Amino acid sequence: MDVVIAGGHGKIALHLERLLADSGHRARAMIRNPEHDDDVREAGAEPLMCDLEREDDLTHCVQGADAVVFAAGAGPGSGAERKQTVDLGGALKLIDAARQTSVRRYLIVSSIGADDPAGGPEQMRPYLEAKAKADEAVAASGLDWTIVRPGSLTDDPGTGLVTVTTDMSARGDVPREDVARVLAAALGNPGTIGKTFVVIGGETPVDDALAAL
Repeated sequence: MDVVIAGGHGKIALHLERLLADSGHRARAMIRNPEHDDDVREAGAEPLMCDLEREDDLTHCVQGADAVVFAAGAGPGSGAERKQTVDLGGALKLIDAARQTSVRRYLIVSSIGADDPAGGPEQMRPYLEAKAKADEAVAASGLDWTIVRPGSLTDDPGTGLVTVTTDMSARGDVPREDVARVLAAALGNPGTIGKTFVVIGGETPVDDALAAL
């Protein structure tokens, strides 16, 4: 499988790249900073220089891919404007590129609370609003989509044990490594197509948790 990952130098993305490479798949990491080249290569991915904010046409990045994963984000403290240009705008550009190049599979890393941005903390609302609009666009894209909404992210070592649920009120922590494991497993699981689900820490192996959706 050939997978292109937007936000290829993010922590979840780097874990995903390692998982894909270790499983014999091709991972291509979209990055905008040349200084991140070595990091993605060390994770087993091929760097693709691309600025999601400045480039309107991403087809050159996703051509020939079997799947795309949107794992990009403006990051904490980036301001409401960049939430629109990266978290939302980047996701929309990747949808367009996937359609134009006949890439059917599209996974997006969203967030808990994206189902109800108004119910989130005031400082989080611009982020949640951008994520909500991106999720809506993905679900309406006509692609083979999956929306993954992780809980509070940690850098703890992954356990391979999670809770996967369509209950959007579920809350909890989850290691980034385990989110990457869920993404990697979902890519090969057609039963996750058309599904939106929350991922938090739990007691169920990733494959079993996804199979129960």
